[in-house]
Amino acid sequence: YTAMSWKDPLYSHGYIVPLFAGFLLWVRRRPLTVVEPAERWIGLGILLISVVVRLGASYVDMNPIDRLSYLGALLGVCQMVGGTSMLKWAGPAVGFLVFMYPLPSVLEHSVLLFLQKLAAIASTWVLQLLGAPALRDGNRIMIDQLPLEVADACSGLRMSTIFGAMSVAMAILINRPWWDRVTILLSAIPIALITNIIRITLTALLFMFFPDSELVHQLVHDWAGLAMMPIAMGLLWIELQLLEQITRSEEHTSELQSH
Repeated sequence: YTAMSWKDPLYSHGYIVPLFAGFLLWVRRRPLTVVEPAERWIGLGILLISVVVRLGASYVDMNPIDRLSYLGALLGVCQMVGGTSMLKWAGPAVGFLVFMYPLPSVLEHSVLLFLQKLAAIASTWVLQLLGAPALRDGNRIMIDQLPLEVADACSGLRMSTIFGAMSVAMAILINRPWWDRVTILLSAIPIALITNIIRITLTALLFMFFPDSELVHQLVHDWAGLAMMPIAMGLLWIELQLLEQITRSEEHTSELQSH
């Protein structure tokens, strides 16, 4: 069922999540240590609870709980094999697998509608700020009577999910202070939304300048979507550079105070 959901454009990134989780597991690997019997019993308990949860969730058809029980079972196996030590270095890679699952349908629908509305409002405001005759009609942006629909694919949900996963992976891998990692995590969704607003705004401007060219419309729509990730990565790079400067300033201040 999970692999079937990856056929949806919103969750097509699901194919690469297990591969990247395997990469995280390999990069963070540590030698196995002697495990106390009590730790193995705890792992067995986690595994059994996960199996029971899965059976119950399958019986009442609660797919989100069913999916999460799989991750719980993997954590239980890690605890059984390598104890708490293995759980510490393998746990983040196992937890990363949560990004391969689709959002619960109720949450997805609510988030999708919210992001569509937010993208339409923000993009209309930016266009008006730039002097374009833009008006919002629901999830449509009207520019000189030319309608530009902010469809499901343009809501930014896919970008938020993919970039959120990338930010979590980066926070796990980079050797930076904890506040840098937290900042990266907290900024993931805002950066994804800003990138989507940039995409919609540029698309609307090009539609306004070339209102009758279907070829331009198609090229702009396709290439604007492909450009979202480089833009987001560029914003993240700028953020990392700023954080590095702040960290260096704090370290320099600490050194001066110690002397």
